[in-house]
Amino acid sequence: MEALRLILRYAHLIGFALLLGGAVVQFVSGKLRINPAMLWGAIIQVVTGLALAAPLRGGGDAEPSPAKLAVKLLIAIMIFVMVFIPWRRKREDINRGHFIGILALTLINAAIATFWR
Repeated sequence: MEALRLILRYAHLIGFALLLGGAVVQFVSGKLRINPAMLWGAIIQVVTGLALAAPLRGGGDAEPSPAKLAVKLLIAIMIFVMVFIPWRRKREDINRGHFIGILALTLINAAIATFWR
């Protein structure tokens, strides 16, 4: 089970890298739109996050609190919706505030994972 948890964590980090990296590339280019890396990153984050929160853990001392998992799931779903809807509607450009919201929520979710014990 430990190997599966580590593989899921690795995939979760790849999803984060795709989401954040894709967003930063679009932000720096000046053309704010949802790219496929952002979409796949958001999908991977939600799926692997749910799998990591499932009762696959052995029940050790380092288990995250249910409140932390609920907050992270809520933020992950918000990010997914904010990425999926403009991508689905084939929008060329999205609002700057919307795009910065995606970036901010991504960084906040990573901060919660890191600092909330």
